[in-house]
Amino acid sequence: MSSKLTHGLFNRPLKLTKTHDVCPSGQPELTVIFLHGIASDSSTFNSALSYLEGTKSLQNIRFVAYDLLGAGQSYKSDKLNYDFTEQLFALENAINDLKLKTPVVLVGHSMGTMIATRYADTHRRTVKKLILISAPIYREEDVKNPMFEKALDGFRAAVSSKNKDILTDKAFNNELKNIVSNPNNYSFLRRLTKPTVLIYGDMDTIIAPFNIPGILKLNPNITAIKTSGGHSVSRDKYIKLVEILENTVNETK
Repeated sequence: MSSKLTHGLFNRPLKLTKTHDVCPSGQPELTVIFLHGIASDSSTFNSALSYLEGTKSLQNIRFVAYDLLGAGQSYKSDKLNYDFTEQLFALENAINDLKLKTPVVLVGHSMGTMIATRYADTHRRTVKKLILISAPIYREEDVKNPMFEKALDGFRAAVSSKNKDILTDKAFNNELKNIVSNPNNYSFLRRLTKPTVLIYGDMDTIIAPFNIPGILKLNPNITAIKTSGGHSVSRDKYIKLVEILENTVNETK
């Protein structure tokens, strides 16, 4: 699609703001795009990007990070719905602007994993692999369970303890409703045809880890790597990215 796609409310190109774009060698063989989670921005990946770009075997990778709509430096408006349609619309425009000539790997964290999954489902020729860090694995019956809303209340409380204004933020509330709590997320994981790696911490209760064995059984394209730690993009998690990306670069040669 053209990077001139516009949002109906604004008649303007709607795209994400790129905050990071580095290829250590200047000769990219692979492009890795990072998508952050809810109530966050692309700085989530700062430590990971510094580590990856300093790894000799990854010098021919182009590392790109974006702020999602409503986050960081990207566009924010009360007129936006902050749903999959808008985030994917803006992501596609942003990626088109990269004018890529390499295969793409999407790395998502938390909510960003769901956006990455949807994008890969509709751009199967472009996306070579998915790496999903701390991906929430909620089945439709989980989302409809009354206990799920109580769990969301706990999440809201935890986030608001660090940012008292977050509970009145439209982007946060709508993303929680339209993206994180979307009952179709699990079905998209089930039907993924691209190689996908789940990386998750052994102390992460946010992601419903009890559903991981089931999704691995249902979809042979998905593998999982368990590390120590919780929900954040910790060192244990991004160290695992090195081997995955090394293998992916070799596959493209």
